[in-house]
Amino acid sequence: MSIGHTLLGLLESGPRHGYDLKREFDDTFGHDRPLHYGQVYSTMARLLKHGLVEVDGIEPGGGPERKRYAITDAGITDVEKWLAQPEKPEPYLQSTLYTKVVLALLTGRSAAGLLDTQRSEHLRLMRELTARKKHGDLADQLVCDHALFHLEADLRWLELTAARLDRLAAEVAK
Repeated sequence: MSIGHTLLGLLESGPRHGYDLKREFDDTFGHDRPLHYGQVYSTMARLLKHGLVEVDGIEPGGGPERKRYAITDAGITDVEKWLAQPEKPEPYLQSTLYTKVVLALLTGRSAAGLLDTQRSEHLRLMRELTARKKHGDLADQLVCDHALFHLEADLRWLELTAARLDRLAAEVAK
């Protein structure tokens, strides 16, 4: 996720302080990975430097002055371009899990046990996400669905690999 573009998009509805941007980001997108304040302010400094935001006002606070940021026309154009670009699909061609399976075979360890352990961990997380989905709002449900679909694909791979383990072991032993 592009933090800069996300913050720019949030600013399209009106100027905000860094604290307000962080809170809105966390409420809308950061359920599992909230932003650090330092990340917000360093991102805003970069956006300011590139002319994508401007300081709309400065107010005294209990500590340092509070800057209110507003998106510029260049920032709006940048968000439009970003939203129009498709995300690159992630093919996972160099998976850590595959590496572990091969290394287990190469070192005489149980690759089948590794796959069973991983399957159990995937199923545990799927149960957790399914429970979360039942109690979440629509945004949370969609995020959980995305994760669940990826976990389901991983489970299919685990099953396929388990079925081909003897063949893989023979090829790796060569």
